[in-house]
Amino acid sequence: MARKKQYNEQEVIEKAMGLFWRNGYEATSVRMLEKEMGINQFSIYASFKNKQGVFLESIKCYKTKVNSIKDKLKKSNNGVAGIEQYFYDFLEFSKEDSLFKGCLVTNSVNEIKEETDATIMVELKNFANEIRDLFVSNLKQDDLIENTTIEKHADYLMNSLLGLSIASKVFNQQQLKNIIEVTFLKL
Repeated sequence: MARKKQYNEQEVIEKAMGLFWRNGYEATSVRMLEKEMGINQFSIYASFKNKQGVFLESIKCYKTKVNSIKDKLKKSNNGVAGIEQYFYDFLEFSKEDSLFKGCLVTNSVNEIKEETDATIMVELKNFANEIRDLFVSNLKQDDLIENTTIEKHADYLMNSLLGLSIASKVFNQQQLKNIIEVTFLKL
């Protein structure tokens, strides 16, 4: 007879997500996960198979949390203004106390090589493409943007968002606001 789990999987994954978000995938060891999640290595392997499994579940958890701002963009009918608001919402979402953590996905893409872990890279790319698709949808609402350039604008905005994620770990709030303002002057 299987033993009953003495922990809530959602709670331990949220703890793991925070650890990966702070330290990155590569720098996070199974020992660190044990300590942060409050469960032993056997339980980690029994529930999630390995560190990669914990990380993939952490990405799912992150997606769920980011849905609060993603859904706002999805429901927006303000074109470019809706995307600009998403940038501001993202900064607020990525803030912990007075520090910005950037984006878990962006942070992970910066350290994981596709040839090292193709499964993780597929998940990270899928997440980024979901956001890009929302940018395309919102850009199509704007009559001032030519249909022939919507894809290019969406790529530019994704690049800007990824850059903002990294910049948020270095620059102050006013500098980040300046970056967003200049990004949207181009549109």
